[in-house]
Amino acid sequence: MADFKQQALRYHAEPTPGKISIEISKPAETVTDLALAYSPGVAEPVREIAADLDNVYKYTAKGNLVAVISNGTAILGLGNLGPMASKPVMEGKALLFKRFANIDSIDIEVTHRSTEEFINTVANIADTFGGINLEDIKAPECFEIEKELIKRCKIPVFHDDQHGTAIVTAAGMLNALEIQGKDIRQAIIVCMGAGAAAIACMELLIKCGAQREHIYMLDTKGVIHTRRNDLNQYKQLFANNTDKRTLEDALTGADVFVGVSGPDVLPPEALQLMAEKPVIFACSNPDPEIKPELAHAARNDIIMATGRSDYPNQVNNVLCFPFIFRGALDVRASVINDEMKLAAVHAIRAIAKEPVPQEVLTAAKVGELSFGSSYIIPKPMDPRLLPRVARAVAEAAVASGVAKLNVPDGYYAR
Repeated sequence: MADFKQQALRYHAEPTPGKISIEISKPAETVTDLALAYSPGVAEPVREIAADLDNVYKYTAKGNLVAVISNGTAILGLGNLGPMASKPVMEGKALLFKRFANIDSIDIEVTHRSTEEFINTVANIADTFGGINLEDIKAPECFEIEKELIKRCKIPVFHDDQHGTAIVTAAGMLNALEIQGKDIRQAIIVCMGAGAAAIACMELLIKCGAQREHIYMLDTKGVIHTRRNDLNQYKQLFANNTDKRTLEDALTGADVFVGVSGPDVLPPEALQLMAEKPVIFACSNPDPEIKPELAHAARNDIIMATGRSDYPNQVNNVLCFPFIFRGALDVRASVINDEMKLAAVHAIRAIAKEPVPQEVLTAAKVGELSFGSSYIIPKPMDPRLLPRVARAVAEAAVASGVAKLNVPDGYYAR
């Protein structure tokens, strides 16, 4: 672990601090080049944009530029460490945008005194970008921030901790339940955690067919139920009319456990309370709610997923957010709506059912992968994710009426 810590620190510090840089995309070698790039040539696109604001997409990089914005109040599993401490994570998101979807991205860390001030700051700079990826903002403020920015901005605003997590969770969950022979409409679901990711995951599972009354959500005080008087408006959506109070109560007869909480909170013996062939998503990072080896030792009929890359079935946002933005940007969508999210869910889950290319096996350092209990969602390096998810999202944007452009002819043709 000490070696890995030093390796991580060296990776970020050497040979140049940080993970992103800016490159120029036009020649700038001659006097003519400079005259075209700046004065006097730059005046021509200025005039064109002033005459028609849509020309900004023709003459500038706006259409392929995403801002990754945070206030550092919920950094990974580390908590509220402030804007500057969030910068390595935001640079990492920018790296992933470029690596997986060739989207230019810049990180922005905001210091603010109120939620309103944060909203105003982001809204006032939003037109610079083609899209905004919000990241590592604590609940419940993140709900208000995203809702208000969607209302005020003309470009897609997407809180990845909520919706990226939800999309990948839903894709993996639908496949896992299919393998286990279960119907999401009848599944009893226990959700450990009641923050932004937990609420978004459950809301999207409901849109995929789960029944709200079949969901038992727990926070630090136990099961969220209708007789509690300490619930914010978001937790109230999951207040179940039940006598269940503890994790063990909720798990009795349950088909699914989804953990977005903290390490080692699911005792191995508690798995015995669940129904046959349960699905366990222990997604706390870096340490899951239960270690896979302990879960498999407790029961041999489970499907297990975590947020880690060193175990099978990694639930990781990188499976969706670069490709969702790629599709949204390419048809100039104004928002990322439920139709686009669900399109991404079904595109991701479909890939896992198909033969796996050799290059993916090589990158994953495995001999074979096939749809089943140890392979319910694609690997992040799968080259099929970009064309398939981006196209599905773009088509959904057009069909739902939020795109300014049609899907281009031949766009990621299947």
